[in-house]
Amino acid sequence: MKELFFLYKYFLKYRWRLLIGTFFVIISNIFALYPAQYVRKAFDTAKNIIETNKDNAQNINDLTEPLIYFGLLIILFALLKGVFMFFMRQTIIVMSRLIEYDLKNEIYQQYQLLDTAFYKRNNTGDLMARISEDVSRVRMFLGPATMYPINMISLFSLVVFTMFSINVKLSLLVLTPLPIMSVTIFYISKVIHQKSEGVQNQLSKLSTISQESFSGIRVIKSFVNEKINKNRFEKETNEYLNRNVSLAKTNALFFPFMLLLIGLSTLLTIYIGGQEAAAGNITTGNIAEFIIYVNMLTWPMASIGWVTSIIQRAAASQKRINEFLNRKSEVQNQQKEKSEIKGSIRFQNVSFTYPDTGIKALKNISFEIPNGGSLAIVGKTGSGKSTIAQLIGRLYDVNIGNILIDDKIITHINLSDLRKNIGYVPQDGLLFSESIANNISFGSQDRIDQKAIERVAKMAAIHDNIVNFKDGYKTQVGERGVTLSGGQKQRISIARAFIRNPQILIFDDCLSAIDTETEDHILKQLKKVMKSCTSIVISHRISSIKHAEEIIVLEEGRIVERGTHEQLLQKQGVYFEMHQKQLVK
Repeated sequence: MKELFFLYKYFLKYRWRLLIGTFFVIISNIFALYPAQYVRKAFDTAKNIIETNKDNAQNINDLTEPLIYFGLLIILFALLKGVFMFFMRQTIIVMSRLIEYDLKNEIYQQYQLLDTAFYKRNNTGDLMARISEDVSRVRMFLGPATMYPINMISLFSLVVFTMFSINVKLSLLVLTPLPIMSVTIFYISKVIHQKSEGVQNQLSKLSTISQESFSGIRVIKSFVNEKINKNRFEKETNEYLNRNVSLAKTNALFFPFMLLLIGLSTLLTIYIGGQEAAAGNITTGNIAEFIIYVNMLTWPMASIGWVTSIIQRAAASQKRINEFLNRKSEVQNQQKEKSEIKGSIRFQNVSFTYPDTGIKALKNISFEIPNGGSLAIVGKTGSGKSTIAQLIGRLYDVNIGNILIDDKIITHINLSDLRKNIGYVPQDGLLFSESIANNISFGSQDRIDQKAIERVAKMAAIHDNIVNFKDGYKTQVGERGVTLSGGQKQRISIARAFIRNPQILIFDDCLSAIDTETEDHILKQLKKVMKSCTSIVISHRISSIKHAEEIIVLEEGRIVERGTHEQLLQKQGVYFEMHQKQLVK
C-alpha cells in the first residue's frame, strides 16, 4: 500500500465524489434488505392463510391480494436499490476514470520533461505499457477495488446484524463456508493473475514480432525470409495458445468451486433452518429470508480475494509508474526568468562522456562562432559531430568545460527560450502521422498561414514535390513519414526548421539523402537565412560545408584541423584526404 499512497492526492481531489458514492452504497444496501424481509412476510402470511382456511378451499383466494402487495413492494425496493447502485457507479467508478485521466496526463507530462538519456535507457514499449496497461490496473484499484470493499463492509454489517437478530445458531453455521470461499478465491486469483501475466507477456512478444515484420516487410521480402518469419510467428502463437488454454482451465475450475460453496451454504440454511423452524425458534419464512441473505453475501465475500489480487497488481503497477514519476531530469532549467538569445556560441575546453555507455565523445573541444557566423563540422562516423549539436541544445550537460551562448554559461540561460531559438534538423528527420502542412508548421509555436508554409517549402526545395501529390499540403505522410522518400523527409524537416526563424540553425548531416542539385539550392537558401542567424552545418560531404566561414575537422572527439575550405586543402591533411576521396567517387 506504500506505493499506492501516491494516489492519496487524487482521492483528496475527488473526496466529495467518494463520500457521496459511499452514501449511495449504504442507501442501496439498506434497500437491498427489504426484499428478503418481504419474502419472509409473504411466506408467513401464505402459511397462516392456508392453515386458517385449510377446510375452506374458496378462501384460499384470500392469498392473491397480500401476495400481489408483497410482490409490488419487492419490485419497488429492487428498483430503488438499482437506482442507488446507478448513482454509486456514477460517483465512484466515474471518479476512477477521472483519476485515470489525471494520472495519464501527469505521466505524459513527466515523459515530456525527462531528458534524452532517460529515453536511451528505456525502450518505447515499456514507456507505453506504463501509461496504458499499468494505469489501467491502477484504475481497477481506484474503481472496483474501492467500491466493492465499501459495498462489502456496509452490506456485510447490515445483513449479519439482521441475521444474528433472528437466530444466532443458524447464522453462524450458514456463514461458515463464506470465509473458506474468500481465502480459496484469494489463492486461485493469484494463480489466475500469474497466468494472465504470462498471457500478456506473450501477447507483447506477438505484437513486437508483428510490428517488426510490418515495418521491415521490404527487408523480409528482399531476403526471401517469409517462411522463416512465418515459422517464428507460429512458434510464438502456439505458446500464446498454450498459455491461454492453461488460463481457461483454471477459470473453468474457479467458478464451479464457487458455486459449490454457495450451494453448501444454501443446503445448510435449509437443513439447519428446517430444524430450527420445527423447534419453533424461527418461521419457515425466515428460511427463505436466510437463503436470500446468503446469496447477497456470496459475492461480497468472494470479492475479498478478487479485490486483494487487484490491489496487489495495482501496487506493482503503481510502483513501476512511481519509478518514472519520481525521476528527475538530469538536465534542469536553472533559470526561470526569460532569456534573450542572439546566437553567438563559444565552447571552452569542453569534454563529454555519455553517461550510459561511458563513451568519451568529446575531448577538450574549443571554438567560437560569432552572432550570425557559420561553422561547419566534418569527421568520420563516431567522431563526436552530433554530440556538439546535442550539447548546444542542452539535450545533455557537459562534464568538463563550459558552453557559452551570448557570453553566458548555457546553464544560466532559460532552457525553454534556448530551445525555442534553435532550429535543429537531424539526419533522420522524424515526421508525425499528420499532413505535410502540419509537419512543417510543427516547427513554430505560433499560428502559421499557408503562404508561410509554402515559402519555407520552396526554400527547402520540396514545394514542387508536394504540389504534385494528390492532396498537396494536406497529404498524410503516414507513420514516421513512411509514404515519403528519405530525401523528401529530410527536406520537410529542413522546412520545419526554417519556419521558426531561429537564432541558431543546426544541420546535422541532413543533406545525406539529397542529390547535389537540390543540395546546391538548399545551401543557397541557407546562405540567405545565415545572414540573420548563427548556423552550424554537420556533414560527411565536403560539398555541403565548403562555403562555411570556418570548418573544424573532428577525429576521435578531438579537433585535428580547422580553417576555411581553401586553408584546409593547402594543409593536405585529413580534410584534404576526405576531399580527394569524394572527388574520386
